[in-house]
This record gives sequence, C-alpha cells and structure tokens, in this order.
Amino acid sequence: METGSSTGLPKLDAGTGSESKSECGSIGSGSLPQLKAKKFFGENFKMWQQKMLFYLTTMNLSKFLKEDPSVFKEGEGEGEGEVDNIIAFNIVNAWKHIDYICRNIILNSLSDSLYLLYVGYETTKRLCKALDHKYKVEDVGVKKFLVAKFLNFTMVASKPVVKQVEELQLTVSGILAERMVIDKSF
Repeated sequence: METGSSTGLPKLDAGTGSESKSECGSIGSGSLPQLKAKKFFGENFKMWQQKMLFYLTTMNLSKFLKEDPSVFKEGEGEGEGEVDNIIAFNIVNAWKHIDYICRNIILNSLSDSLYLLYVGYETTKRLCKALDHKYKVEDVGVKKFLVAKFLNFTMVASKPVVKQVEELQLTVSGILAERMVIDKSF
C-alpha cells in the first residue's frame, strides 16, 4: 500500500477514489510518467542522443555532459581554511557521485557489446565525447548516402507513382533531418 508523504494515509486516485497504482517517477512533483532511456545498438545515433539528452535533462543531469569537476586549491576562499577544505571536498565528492550516476545511466542504455567498449571512460563528458566522435563520423556517411540517393532518384514505370513519391519524400525528409539545405532549383 502506497502512502502519502506527510499524512501516512494511502494515496488515492482522483478519478476512482481507489488506491493509486500510477507509474510516476520521483521527478519533480511526481506528475511526469517514469521515463526510461532506450537501448542504443549503434544505429540512429542522433535520435538516441536527443532522447538521452531529454532523459538526462528531466533528471537535471545534463550539465554533466559538458562540465568537468570543480577544482579547489588550498587556501582559496574567505573563510577558515579547514572549513573551506571540507566544503570543497564535499562538493567534489558530490560531483563525482552524480557524474558516476549519469555515466552509468548512459552506459546502461548501450547494448552489451557497446557497453564493453565504453565502460572504461572515467567521466560522463569523456564518454559522450567518445560516442560523438565515433558516431558523428558515421553520420557523414549517412549524409553522403542521402545526397547520392536524392541525386540518382529516377521515376520508373514498373513501380506505382505514389510509392515512388513517398520514397522521394522520405529521402528529402532525411536530408532535411540532417540539417542539409536543398536548393529550390531541385
């Protein structure tokens, strides 16, 4: 039985009056459904990356994709040295702990074979740079493929016209999704 946080009474569903069996996560006020990152198998990197960014943003972890841990020097600050060192130590440890969680969220969303390749990266930022480097290079090949497919497209009498137009539309939308511009003369 699920209870309310302050009253100890069961949480009731507003619509039925019965106990709530919602699948809401602990994000914010609990009104968002629990999100789960999809597995990445090495294809559609941009889509997976955007979904992962959204997932980490909802959990307030996206800053770890770009930030390095704070570095404190002894004697820095205006207060007593020992207190400043304790605070700095706690800040760095908290950052490392949350970065560890963020890094493992990303690693757990990778397929088993990719997990084994990327598990050695020590920070979320380094892990993301490695994934970007590997899969953004492959995206260049996708762009070349789409442009070649567009330029070599020809209508044939043996296929239905509607199917051929849909194929061309998919190619064009793929080009636009890659943020490439198609000249109006085409």
